[in-house]
Amino acid sequence: MFKQLEKLENRYRELEQMLASDQVVSDKEKYSKYAKELSDIAEPVGLFRQYRDVVKQEEDLKAILKYKHDNDFLELAETEIKNLEIKKVELDLKLKEALFVEDKDAGSDVIVEIRQGTGGDEASLFAADLYRMYSQYASNKGWEIEAMSASMKELGGIKEIIFSVKGKDAYRRLKFESGVHRVQRVPSTESQGRIHTSTATVAVLVEPKQVDLCIEPKDLRVDTYRSSGPGGQHMQKTDSAVRITHLPTGLVVACQDERSQIKNKAKALRILGARLLDIKREEETKRMSQDRKSQIGSGDRSEKIRTYNFPDRRVTDHRINLTLHKLEAIMDGDLDELSDGLIKAAEEKAKSIEQ
Repeated sequence: MFKQLEKLENRYRELEQMLASDQVVSDKEKYSKYAKELSDIAEPVGLFRQYRDVVKQEEDLKAILKYKHDNDFLELAETEIKNLEIKKVELDLKLKEALFVEDKDAGSDVIVEIRQGTGGDEASLFAADLYRMYSQYASNKGWEIEAMSASMKELGGIKEIIFSVKGKDAYRRLKFESGVHRVQRVPSTESQGRIHTSTATVAVLVEPKQVDLCIEPKDLRVDTYRSSGPGGQHMQKTDSAVRITHLPTGLVVACQDERSQIKNKAKALRILGARLLDIKREEETKRMSQDRKSQIGSGDRSEKIRTYNFPDRRVTDHRINLTLHKLEAIMDGDLDELSDGLIKAAEEKAKSIEQ
């Protein structure tokens, strides 16, 4: 733990120097990035410095005791050493809490993206099932859901849907949903009763606050066009759909669900911001040998994380080897047992890394 704290302190000093340089001060994006990182590690670094001061005071007093024989002084020194020992234990606990804290995003709102994977129409139907599952879970938790973009298919399937979730613990509960979800069931169109396997991918992104990310207008190309699909005469006559291209990365986001061009642009910017923040954080994680915000599994969206087996009415989360025989309840939004298991496993993994 203390080796990591020394690294954090070194990084803290580096950040202080960088934030004082004219080059960083003049670059709004860099300044925001470094200020956020400095803020994130300020608490453990401050506590570490306090802990180190207490240890030094204790060592100095013990050294003096070897040469002092005055009874009054000895009594005072021994009392002070006991107080320092208590303070040291308290600081040690605070340090562990600061390092093992869930993460700075715990109270954040999220943007969730669900896309059909392999399996054709059955995959799109499964994507729709996942959307209903998360919607019901949000309703159970009292969270607010806002649809941002959707591409529907026949038979009620979903090719892609993007929505935001706002509410207490939304990020903490949903962040482990990122990855490939697999379903095993007999499609309604299957006459022979054969079990098919299909997939859908889920991405859970933190919706950035202004301090997290700065998007320069000069880096954006905004195109407007007429919305496609159903929507009546209004959509056919006005260029209400918006496509935003982030020139430095080539990321493209399009929104056409709203009749207002302004609303579509606002939603597209929110989605773009979440994706850019996700890329930024992935790059930061790769640079760190030990990520103190360690999650279950690799977090790679190509990783199969969970299987929903309808014939056996069971759901298995492969990252923590947890199987629950309550598929219907889970598909109806009863996800707490799964998320509790994932949160607990993440906390235990984080502690083992720090130790």
